[in-house]
Amino acid sequence: MTSTVSSLVGFSAEKRRVALHSMLAAAAMTVLKLAAGLVSGSLGVLSDAAHSALDLVGVTLTYFSVRVSDKPADEDHTYGHGKIENLSAFGETGLMAVSCAWIIWEAMARIFHHTVELRHSVWPVLVLLTSIGVDYWRSRRLLAVAERTGSPALATDAFHFASDIWSTLAVLCGLGGSWVGTRFGIGWLLYADPFAAVVVSLMILRMTLHLGRETVGVLMDEVPVETRRRLVREVERVEGVLAVEQARVRRAGAGYFADLTLALPRGFTFEHTGELVREATEAAHRALPEADVVIHTVPREARTESVFDRVRAVAARNNVSVHELSVQSHHGRLRVEQHLELDEMMPLLTAHGFVTAMEAEILREAPEIDSVLTHIESEPATIEQPEETVVEDRKIEAALRAAASQFKEIVDVHEIIVGRTSDHIHLSCHCTLPDKLTMRRVHEVITGLEDRFKLECPEVYRVTIHPEPATDNLR
Repeated sequence: MTSTVSSLVGFSAEKRRVALHSMLAAAAMTVLKLAAGLVSGSLGVLSDAAHSALDLVGVTLTYFSVRVSDKPADEDHTYGHGKIENLSAFGETGLMAVSCAWIIWEAMARIFHHTVELRHSVWPVLVLLTSIGVDYWRSRRLLAVAERTGSPALATDAFHFASDIWSTLAVLCGLGGSWVGTRFGIGWLLYADPFAAVVVSLMILRMTLHLGRETVGVLMDEVPVETRRRLVREVERVEGVLAVEQARVRRAGAGYFADLTLALPRGFTFEHTGELVREATEAAHRALPEADVVIHTVPREARTESVFDRVRAVAARNNVSVHELSVQSHHGRLRVEQHLELDEMMPLLTAHGFVTAMEAEILREAPEIDSVLTHIESEPATIEQPEETVVEDRKIEAALRAAASQFKEIVDVHEIIVGRTSDHIHLSCHCTLPDKLTMRRVHEVITGLEDRFKLECPEVYRVTIHPEPATDNLR
């Protein structure tokens, strides 16, 4: 967690630093191009100066937007301030479009109404060559930082300055063509300067429209279809997830927010569900690193649910404990018998109404069940306090061992505990059985042992036998 916070702080400082350097460079180039344009009278150079002035406004917006975007979420901005970068990018595309329209208008005026005589000099050429070098340096720096931090505002600036290189080259070509026309008396080359300005503006306008569509898409919470599909695929691979019922993704600045609704088997415990949500969050981060992920879970019937699972699901929804659940088939019709534990202080009328409603719910849940019979038990409100065993309990232990010896599958019985609560005697033990014995046979052996033991010791009220494999018992 500390390393993540440190990296975010580092990214924030790097974004501000590169935006500040870009802003200072834009200010210097604006002043130089304006001076060169005024000296030469070139519309191409003046349009490039106007373009640089708009660049200065744009990078200033970028600088302040990256400062604001890294602020943490607060009460007024619960999703953070990341979208300020997208707003900055949108504003910059608007400025680019306005500058293109102005340059085209002025160029058309010069072409169709009058031609401004240019004052040729080496200084505008040197300024434009310097501008190309500065724009190349700025675009590479900004693009590198934008790729590391995911900043849309810096990516827009990088794209913008890369396009400026081509526009400046076009202006140079216009100046060169105009100089050749003046030098050798070629009349149509005198229009090279405004024509170059038009070409540059149309090229920038085309790229501006493309960038504007992307920016508007982010502001409208549009994400690439493949991004959402990749997220859903990763989460659906998590074992236990039945389906991703809803997946909403939105982007703000460099970060993503993912809101997922997962269908999970309704028999899962809170602990199991919590662990699965953690795994699903990790899967989402594999698709969208550093995304803010919120996962909702809804219980759903699993395709492999049995009748027993559905009955237990009804009990879980009603927050009661059910045991000794059995399902019998009688003449092709299913009958359920169950023992239900209710609060020992609950009146019988209330308890009966509760059980009747629960039985009706079971019949709706599992239509193949024909009837339900419920044995109501009281759930003890206090913890049993067993009394100390007495010498006579050795006779009970001996009777258990004698009964166990009559089953060839039983390796031994151990950890035998005899206790008394009130007037009842309770016995518990561990029973070692072969590793490969099926659970069906284990149940038969344990039940047979309990029956034979109770024939010898009918005074024992409850017997609890824990089966364990011979391999574990040898450890």
